[in-house]
Order: sequence, then structure tokens, then C-alpha cells
Amino acid sequence: MKFINDFITEINSGDAAIFAGAGLSAASGFVNWKELLRDLADELKLDIEKEHDLISVAQYHFNKFKRGKINNKIINEFTSLTTGNENHKILSRLDIDTYWTTNYDKLIERSLEAKGKTVETKIRNLDFSRNIKKKDAIVYKMHGDKDSPDEAILTKDDYETYSDKKEFFSTALRGDLLSQTFLFIGFSFDDPNLEYILGRIKVLLKDNTPTHYCFFKELNQADFNNADKSDEENKEDFLYAKIKQELKIDDLIRYGIHAVMIKEYSEITEILSEIEKRIKRRNIFVSGAAYDYSPYTETDAKDLIHSLSYKLAQDEYKIVSGYGLGIGSIVINGALDFKLNSNYRNLDDLLILRPFPQMQSGTKSISEVWTEYRNDMISKAGIAIFVFGNKLVNGELVNSNGMEEEFQICLKHNVIPIPIGATGSVSKEFWTEVTSKLLNYYPSNTDLHNAIQELGKDNPTRNEVINNTIKAINILQKI
Repeated sequence: MKFINDFITEINSGDAAIFAGAGLSAASGFVNWKELLRDLADELKLDIEKEHDLISVAQYHFNKFKRGKINNKIINEFTSLTTGNENHKILSRLDIDTYWTTNYDKLIERSLEAKGKTVETKIRNLDFSRNIKKKDAIVYKMHGDKDSPDEAILTKDDYETYSDKKEFFSTALRGDLLSQTFLFIGFSFDDPNLEYILGRIKVLLKDNTPTHYCFFKELNQADFNNADKSDEENKEDFLYAKIKQELKIDDLIRYGIHAVMIKEYSEITEILSEIEKRIKRRNIFVSGAAYDYSPYTETDAKDLIHSLSYKLAQDEYKIVSGYGLGIGSIVINGALDFKLNSNYRNLDDLLILRPFPQMQSGTKSISEVWTEYRNDMISKAGIAIFVFGNKLVNGELVNSNGMEEEFQICLKHNVIPIPIGATGSVSKEFWTEVTSKLLNYYPSNTDLHNAIQELGKDNPTRNEVINNTIKAINILQKI
């Protein structure tokens, strides 16, 4: 899907943003706007099923009963929402630092915080006067928050005075829509605030509007089965709604918003998961430890690891390393060598380094701390390379138990292992395991399987090892 490739590019360049509507929180128990206003409509003797202008319904209730009951509805309906759904969780793991939402709940910021991210939230104009340093994400709640229901945007008055009362939000959103690529999730595009801002951008830029994306669910005739109508009438309703949706999609292109069509809402989770998977597969964890470099000489082994790391960096893969015995420094030098030879500007784009602490700190044992480090490193990767795998214990050469733990952690995090069996030790054992059950560890692909099998043959040349490793990694980017 072209959208996936394009949006991954935007995420990797730091230019992606999310705009979340009510649909993002639906799976977490969020009531839709009709249900939120149903009791209020009943008090007005209105049938909510016949009403399409829900903003007016909220205004009518305010006109007769003021704000009290509306505020109570917002507090009670949204306080119970405490845990984000799978879509929230996936988004929180992606390197996206800008979120806009019309939702009153706190699911976006809580999901981000649960991933250890520092989040700044903008709810009132006053919030624009202060900033959190070294934040990981910023969440703009342009319609307010459940904890301040009296300031929530819901009635006609709220929308009509938005530009004056929430001027900073309008200005900030206009800037983000011009400079970033938005993905709209769970948004109906009936919000007059957003429509006004998009219109202003359209006027300013004419046909040079930036590209944004939104999800649209294809209409299904099976959803139009009103028991009070004939089959023919239901079919007419379906065809009418289909025409209207197509016109809406065409109209959004005026603002640079392109529809990503889905058959079921569950496909949004599948698409986000695919985006996460592909991004993580650009991150390559290198697991290795070597006191003894057999069957290589020490010089040849170090040349192999250095050249492989150089090639990974050259091909724009990010290396994740924990500075393993006899391996980590060579991996780092390979990436640094590429940076120096190519004038690559940012080392952070090439290397994630997590040196293991060597002293116990706090109540956790050093082994517990190392396990946490391994989980943290490996969770950032999509592919893991294993090389060598031995250490000296009481004068005896044994398998690296750290690499054995890393292999198991990879399986737990769905990180695809690529053991270079030709380097011997525990990597040879891993290679024997994976090649005996290829389909248990890899997608079905003959070229991929052949490349993995080649990595275990005896006495390969340096170039054969590097070429087959890179070949396997490149294939995994596409399947």
C-alpha cells in the first residue's frame, strides 16, 4: 500500500502527526456523540435518531437548562475511560511527537506516558505560555478535557466563538497542517473549526496544499437493513449514502486530504501494526560476544564485524547494540567509520547504544538490570543478527548465556533472528535451530530461506556472509 510507505517516510523524517477523532477511542468504550446527547435530546422532546446537527441539539439544551447537565455528562462518560486500545498503544510506540484531538478523554496522553514518554498537553490558551523541556510528544486537545467540562467545546456558541477564545489553537494547528503530514483517525470531518482552518490554508496556498491522509470505511449494503423499510428502500439509502461518501472524499482532496479506504475498522489496527513492523525492521539489533573468535582468526573476525556494521549503516539501517564482549566496540566502530567517510550528519540515525552497567545500583541485582536493558534494546528492533557467542568462565570457554537470553527475548518481541552460523559458538546452535524449522521463524520466501541457510555453511568468505545477511534483511523489509 503506497500510503504505508509514504507515511513511514514521514515518520522517519520527523514530519508525521496524528489527528484523533472520537472513532479512535470507540474501542475503549467511548460513546458516540448521539449516545452522549441522547438524554439531553429526550429532555427537549427530540428524537436523537432524527437529528443530524448534534451541535445544535447541545445548544438547544444549553438555552433551556444552561451548562450543568452537559458538564456532568462529559465528566461521567469520559472518566471511566482509563486504558487505551491497541491503536493507542501502537501510536505510542511510534516516533510521532505531535497529536491533535477533539476527544475529551486522556487516552492518548496516558498511552504515551505508559511507554515512558514525557508528554506536554495543551488544553487552554494559558498552556501556550509554558513549555516542558525535552518532551517526547505534545498533545493538543483543541476541544478541551473532561477535567474542565465547563470549557469543553460542544455547543453552537462554543464553535462560533472558537477563533476568539481558542486563537492559539487555531494558529498552532494551521502551522502544523502546513509543516507536517497528518493522519486523521476516527474523524468525521464535520468539525466547523477544522473546516475553517483548512479553508484558510486552501485560500493561502491555492492548489499547493500539503498532503494528509484519513481513513474511510467503505459502505456496505448489509449495514442498510432497516426493518421498517423495504429491501428496495434500503438499497436506495445505501446507494445515496455511497454517492455522498464519494463526493465527500473528492471534496477533501481540495484540502490535500487523501482517503485510505478500509473494509472494516479492524483494518486500521492492521495498517498501524504494519507501519510499526516496517519501521522496526529498519532497526537491527546486533547480539554478539566473543572471547575466542574461532573458526576465524581474531583479525578476520573483527574485519567481518566491522565491515558488516559499515554496510548496515551505509544501507541506512539503524544498529542497536549493547556493547557485547569483544563485539560491541567493533560494531560501533563500523557505524562510526561510515559516518566519518560519508559526512553523515546525525549519528543517532545510525546507532542506538545501550552500554550495560557494570555495578549494581538500587535493589535490583545486576542480572535483573541487564535483563531489563536487553528487553529495552530488543523491543526497539525488528531484526536481530547473532554472531559468535562465547565467553570465558573459570578458565573454560562456554556459550554466552546473555546471547541465549537475547535470542529468547527476540522471540518474545517478534524480532526476527538472523544467526550467522558460520561464526560458530552459540550462533551456530541458533542457526541449526532456525534452519530446522524455517517456517516457524521466517515468512515463506525461498530467497530468504536460501540466504539464511547460506549463513551457516563452513568457511564462507567475508563478502558471502555480508551479502547473504544484507540480502535476508532487505527481503524482510518487503514481506
